[in-house]
Amino acid sequence: MRVEHRLSGNTIKSYHRDLLKLSGHAGRHGIRNWTDLTTKHARSFPARLFQQGISGRSIQRALSASRSFFDYLVRRQVLTRNPFVGIPAPKASRKLPENLSVDELNYLLDNQNESELCMRDHAMLEVLYSCGLRISELVSLNTDTMDVDQRQILVTGKGNRQRIVPVGAKAIEAVQKWKALRGQIAKPGEQALFVNSRGARLGVRGVQYRLKLWGQRKHLGRRLHPHMLRHSFASHVLESSGDLRAVQEMLGHSDISTTQVYTHLDFQHLANVYDKAHPRARQRNGKSETDPG
Repeated sequence: MRVEHRLSGNTIKSYHRDLLKLSGHAGRHGIRNWTDLTTKHARSFPARLFQQGISGRSIQRALSASRSFFDYLVRRQVLTRNPFVGIPAPKASRKLPENLSVDELNYLLDNQNESELCMRDHAMLEVLYSCGLRISELVSLNTDTMDVDQRQILVTGKGNRQRIVPVGAKAIEAVQKWKALRGQIAKPGEQALFVNSRGARLGVRGVQYRLKLWGQRKHLGRRLHPHMLRHSFASHVLESSGDLRAVQEMLGHSDISTTQVYTHLDFQHLANVYDKAHPRARQRNGKSETDPG
């Protein structure tokens, strides 16, 4: 997975946890060798996870991990068949992503503090929203990955796939202000664009903690997390442009069906506007305004 498919460390850890669950399931059935695991055992695995309260999406991933693992064993000629082929996965409800309104984002990004860490945080927030980055993509940025003159940034996404994303003027301004202060904190030779208070590359948990803190400071009334800014970027660009393919490319989605969830979010916004504005949709005391009864 790491060498051939170039999957991220987080994906590999998730698959590892899923295979440990499968190993535990096999152990409960007295199985000590993968060659002894049958289709019957494979079918009972997702049922067992469902009984434990595991979500449909997580069960889907566990089955995918198991199927991939047994495909590997077949290729290595440890087995002659994959018992997980044809095992159906439960349908997972697609939850609409939570995002911030334009007004909420303007309020969040209104930075009045000139301290080094606050300038760093402001630059991170601007880049996350301006470019729609995943948190892993943000922390992997180096000082030379942003082209200020071309107003673009080179992003390394899932599977080490690279893409070029436009950067807004506000984000460029915030990054330049941060880079003017960065040298006072960063260790000599450190290439990371965003560093922690010790001068080393800022990690995922560090970003999550700082964004949670800013959500509390700004009294947003809900927990602020990096993906919320990515969702906001996607929904706002799609709402303004209607260009699903462009949003897909900027987000780095390999499958457009992943991007299409934002069309549902956009429709939900339109439905809310309709309900408030259309005379035949507004309700008073449980009845339409035009209902004579």
